Amino acid sequence: MRSTYRHPRIFPALLVCITLAGALLTLSSTVVQTAVRPPKFDYTFETLENGLSVILLEDHSTPIVHLQLHYHVGSKNERTGRTGFAHLFEHLMFKGSHNVQSDEHLTLISRVGGDANAYTTEDETVFFETVPAQYLPLVLWLEADRMATLRIDEQSLDSEREVVKEERRWRYENEPFGLLSELLYDHAFSVHPYKHTPIGSMADLEAASIEDVQEFFDTYYVPENATLTIVGDFETDYALQMVEHYFGRVPKANRPVPRDIPREPPPTGERRVTIEADNWPLPAVVVAHHNTYDGHPDAYPMHILSKILSDGQSARIYRRLVYDQQVAVSAFGAGPIIEDPNLFYAVAVVQPGQSTEVAAEALIAEVDRAKAEPPTDQEIQRAKNQFARDYVIGRISNSDKASHLAHAHVIHDDITTADGELDIFLNVSKADVQRVAQTYLRDDNRLVMTILPRGAGVGRR
Repeated sequence: MRSTYRHPRIFPALLVCITLAGALLTLSSTVVQTAVRPPKFDYTFETLENGLSVILLEDHSTPIVHLQLHYHVGSKNERTGRTGFAHLFEHLMFKGSHNVQSDEHLTLISRVGGDANAYTTEDETVFFETVPAQYLPLVLWLEADRMATLRIDEQSLDSEREVVKEERRWRYENEPFGLLSELLYDHAFSVHPYKHTPIGSMADLEAASIEDVQEFFDTYYVPENATLTIVGDFETDYALQMVEHYFGRVPKANRPVPRDIPREPPPTGERRVTIEADNWPLPAVVVAHHNTYDGHPDAYPMHILSKILSDGQSARIYRRLVYDQQVAVSAFGAGPIIEDPNLFYAVAVVQPGQSTEVAAEALIAEVDRAKAEPPTDQEIQRAKNQFARDYVIGRISNSDKASHLAHAHVIHDDITTADGELDIFLNVSKADVQRVAQTYLRDDNRLVMTILPRGAGVGRR
């Protein structure tokens, strides 16, 4: 199973859409708004008596159906000492139920020419299948069956615990710079569970008991905490009947799903830390600021700002640190906007012989420039064109349509945003971008982290 973060999007090679999207790089914003607008989703939304949310979108272009089941539980729902449980269940959900043998779920899907997988994020866990249209009842039965009767025993727990521990080794501990996100988030957050990554810690995985795991499943893997999205070649009335037939039997939870996530306190000033890390080839500097959450009005200009500062080799940070000042061998950043306020961060991998202090000040100077002056017309247009390109291409496949719809409902709690975000992004102004830079990229909201190879010695930078 693919795990830890959102799955990469895979798009069919539809020449006309790709051609249109590529043309966005040279079109003005007015033309972008009128020339490549995708059709709105003609979906049906229902809620079963047991609380399961159901989204259905017919697409008869190919004789297949794609199903996604989003459980609104991720690593942020884990408590201290019990990290990694959501990701662990991404694996355990394939270990059988009262009616399906261990690992038979994937076999049954494969036998009918289908494909299945799963992924875990900070905010949700998602299971998905793509099958020929006539096998929709099969995948509905499989998903409903494991929601109602998942088998949790010592053998499955021990087996998947070892799988996850090995995944942690090769994704984090044995990968050069693999501990970056773990180190950054551990220092950037004090109480919010974004402090730990979805993979969890080795100690917590080792300590997990059957009782702990069963309680987590009973709490979060319930109809009221799930959204079922189906896109493909079916008739809506028939699909609803099938959903009701299989999922309607799943009982409601015994208690409300808890949503008591600790709020991160406001920062009180710039913090600077220097640490050493294993498997860390070169010194690196990270400059991070807390930002906003997915669906907040500031999220849209913040997304544009992130692209301008850190998206690719033409972005400001890369140009300044790698090309102009030549203090870094690589420079990049990210501003993932997720369900709760997250981080915008910029990273510089320091050129051998160069100073980490100089690299840090160069990063800070570029961030400060975004506050002092608005982006150029060319910068903001390029960022909008990139977004419009991704938006158009990202709505081609059945899986991406399902992801758009489910994300709007689960994370935004407003399914209408699945169609409304393009206009919001395209209307972001230069003033909006400068305003969010001034709002979130403040000196008192800044963490500067220097990470050195183990044994380099703190202070020897």
